Amino acid sequence: MRLETIDKHILSIALAIIALLIGSILLTKDAGTSFLAKVLEIITSNFGSVYLWACLIIFFLLLYLAFSKYGKIRLGTEAPQFSTFSWLALIFTAGIGSGIMYWGIIEWAYYFSDPPFGMEPGSVEAASFAPTYGMFHWGFSAWAIYCLPSIPISYAVYIRNNKSFRLSNACRGVIGDRADGWLGKLIDVAFMFGLIGGIGTSLALGTPLLAEGIHYLFGVEKTVTLNLLIILALTVFFSIALYFGLQKGLRLLSDWNLYLYFGLAVFVFLFGPTMFIVSMFSESVGVLLTNFFRMSLYTDPVGQSGFSEAWTLFYWGWWFSYAPFTGMFAARISRGRTLKGLILGQLLGGTLGCWVAFTIFGNTGLYAEVNNLVPVLDILQNEGAPAAIIAILTSLPIGTIVMVIYLGVMAIFLATTVNSAAFTLADVASVNLERGEEPVRWYRVFWGLVLSGIAIILMYGEGLEALQTLSIITGFPLVFVMFLMIVSFFRWLKEDERNGVHDHLWKK
Repeated sequence: MRLETIDKHILSIALAIIALLIGSILLTKDAGTSFLAKVLEIITSNFGSVYLWACLIIFFLLLYLAFSKYGKIRLGTEAPQFSTFSWLALIFTAGIGSGIMYWGIIEWAYYFSDPPFGMEPGSVEAASFAPTYGMFHWGFSAWAIYCLPSIPISYAVYIRNNKSFRLSNACRGVIGDRADGWLGKLIDVAFMFGLIGGIGTSLALGTPLLAEGIHYLFGVEKTVTLNLLIILALTVFFSIALYFGLQKGLRLLSDWNLYLYFGLAVFVFLFGPTMFIVSMFSESVGVLLTNFFRMSLYTDPVGQSGFSEAWTLFYWGWWFSYAPFTGMFAARISRGRTLKGLILGQLLGGTLGCWVAFTIFGNTGLYAEVNNLVPVLDILQNEGAPAAIIAILTSLPIGTIVMVIYLGVMAIFLATTVNSAAFTLADVASVNLERGEEPVRWYRVFWGLVLSGIAIILMYGEGLEALQTLSIITGFPLVFVMFLMIVSFFRWLKEDERNGVHDHLWKK
């Protein structure tokens, strides 16, 4: 069972803090939620520009790295562990999760009814920006934040020969041996709250939508018990994949997840409002290219509409809180890739994968609303987003079958995300693993059960909102940790270049 690979210090500290936080959230539910909301408001109101500028700088920094001479550096001399398709599938399904199936089809409705830049709700101009903002929030900027940590973490392991994929090791070029002390452990534990909050959000969004589908099909009452049964079923599902590991479990699950996702998108594209989808995609790309910098730095200090705080700053904080996990996981599976391949694979592959949902599923919903086929906005306001999503799906040809497949893909997304998160947590809370060695099986499953258990406890205790808010708050200090990693990376890069370390690593 290799108990000697378990990092008992990281494990005990992480579990103790998690238990303390969950207990505090449940015992002081209303007061705690209100307090955390105020903290988040202070951060977004006073430091929102930090998020906006950080994201923009990261995006152009990654482009520089990809197309500079350093982009040709290969991460190790071994062959890639996975095919390009499986590699992209693993990265995409781990980083995006079921959120893309939830927000991809309905996010436009929020922008259409409450648009930015002082536009009139429900106007033609609002309709142009409605699908575009989803593509922006889940596009290049988001994946740039996700991608950044994977660069120094990969470099630390495959070039500097560190054994661990921990954040602290990626900061070693700046903090030195303190990476092995309390500072390193603090950095390694801090990211776990963002990850746990992210998984909680995925379950909080996905479970009610699955429950809505079951209610539509079988008339089963939507209750907490139904939500619990859904989570338990998902737990069994992803535990099996965790047991079989990266190659036989996660890879196959991610591959089939992507096959079904794109297959469903093709069906909706062909049998839905095809020309409207094409036209709106063309317009959205034009609007995004024309307004990219405006959208990236929009704060509205005079009008104080709150749009940036409610959406862009919230998303950027969310991506920052989730980025250490996605960076560690991407680094774990990117042996043999070049830096350019690692960067462009995430920026382009991740962005295009997300755009599929917002372009095809989202514009199908918009078409149904503006052509009075489905009163999406009314359903959204009166019955909630899950009911609106089900109404859009069932309005399509063979709508019930489409809905079942759609919810099935969402369930697989949920499973792959929890799988990847549990694998990463087990990896970080392990020690003395050999290159390419996976955490022991029971330990991977253990972390998966921990994640499900937290979601179940907080769902029953109505504390998920507080945990989600806390995870966004933790994203703020992680902005500075990530820039610490980049400074460390560039120090290593210059030092290794002087010492000829890269000579045998340039891609021919």
